[in-house]
This record gives sequence, structure tokens and C-alpha cells, in this order.
Amino acid sequence: MLLALGALGNGTAQSEAEAGLRDSLKKIASMPASKPVLIKLRDFWQQSFFDKLNRLSNFYYKQKGALLYRWIFRRFGKGSYIRKPLLITSPKFVSIGDAVSIRDGVRLEAIQDSKVRDPNLSIGNNTNIEQNVHIICHSRIQIGNNVSITGNCSIVDVTHPYSDVHDPTKIGARIQNDESYVEIGDGSFIGYGTVILPNVRIGTYAIIGANSVVVGDIPDYTVAAGAPARIIKRFNPESGSWIKVCSEIVEKINE
Repeated sequence: MLLALGALGNGTAQSEAEAGLRDSLKKIASMPASKPVLIKLRDFWQQSFFDKLNRLSNFYYKQKGALLYRWIFRRFGKGSYIRKPLLITSPKFVSIGDAVSIRDGVRLEAIQDSKVRDPNLSIGNNTNIEQNVHIICHSRIQIGNNVSITGNCSIVDVTHPYSDVHDPTKIGARIQNDESYVEIGDGSFIGYGTVILPNVRIGTYAIIGANSVVVGDIPDYTVAAGAPARIIKRFNPESGSWIKVCSEIVEKINE
């Protein structure tokens, strides 16, 4: 009997505490947003249940980045996070800027295949990399600031030579020893399923359409799509609009 009363008492106290917490949060939500902390608490309280879970999950991965990744990467910026990576190799050759978000299933591979060259993989500030993206670097890959890389993209500076048919090493394990590179300019957008091959420069604010294969340079302020990717639009600063590019001009630009 006493145990039952004790349990009842504890349950009542817990219910009262929870009710008090809810009342406090409601009061915070209704308060004028004069302080940053109150603004964040109010915004959090007003979000949906799943948005709350996502915010808490992101907070966890940011803390993991601050406590773990910043010690093993060449640089791991403030507010950046990686959610459940599939594979990370040689992070000491990888630099990640501030406020970078990298989603589930990423493969960040830095491969040191030469004694005279270290790989250099860098990702700029405020860049987002979505799910199942594969980035492999043996020489130099530079991704700028404010870049969006959507899901299932591949970015590689590696070439697998196949000319020697008698080489017992499987083609996928062969790496051509060269000073290759990939550069992606600030503000660019890489569409879903795009493949970016070695020795490519994608300019500032360039848009690459979904499922494209980029084998050559893409200039600043252009839209490119296809396999291989071809320029289909460019920004006209005089009119402030995007204009379609005819095939003759595309050939000249791509030369």
C-alpha cells in the first residue's frame, strides 16, 4: 500500500513537473524575441515534431564534428557536420570549411598513391553535400564556398588506366600517376546523379543539370547538361537574364 502510494506520489510529481516545463516553454514561445537564446528556443518550440528531431540530430553531429573530426581532419570548420559517413580515408588530407553539411552515405577518399605528392581535398564554407556522394582525390579537388552538390554525384580526379591488357592488377585498383585536378567555383549547383571527371574546372555560379557527365571546363554563370555536358544557357549581365545558347556558340565556348 505504501509502495503504491509512493509510486502514485512520484507519478503526480512527474506530471506536475512536465506540465510546468510545458508552461515555461509556452511562455518562452510567446515572449518578445529580444535575445538570441530566446529566439532559438522559441523557434525550436514552434517547429513540428520531425523538425525538432532533425534539429537535435544535426546538433549531435555538429558536436561530433567539434569533438572528434576537428582532430583527425586537416581542418574541420565550425558548425560543420557529417551524418553517418559510408567511408572516410586519410582525413588528414581533407579540409572542410565552416557551416558545411554532408549527408548520409558520403565517401570521402583521399588516396596517397605517390611519395612525391600528397592529395589535397578541400571543401569551402556553407557548402552542402547531399546523400550518397562519392568524392575521390589523389591529387587536388577544390570545392568552393556556397556550393550545392545533390545526391548520388561522383567527383573524381583519378584515372584508371586500362591500356596494358597483361597487367594482373585489376583496372579499378590502377591509378594513373598524374597531377590531375577538379575545381568547382563558388555558388555552383551540381544536379542529381552528375559525374565530374578529372581535369575539369566548373566556374563560379555554374549550374550542372541532373545526370550530366562533365568532361570539360564549364565557364562562369552558365547552365550545362547532358553526357557529355554542353552549355545550354548563359547569364547576360546587360539584360540581367539567362539566355539560351545556340549550337554554334556552344561549340566556340567549349573549344
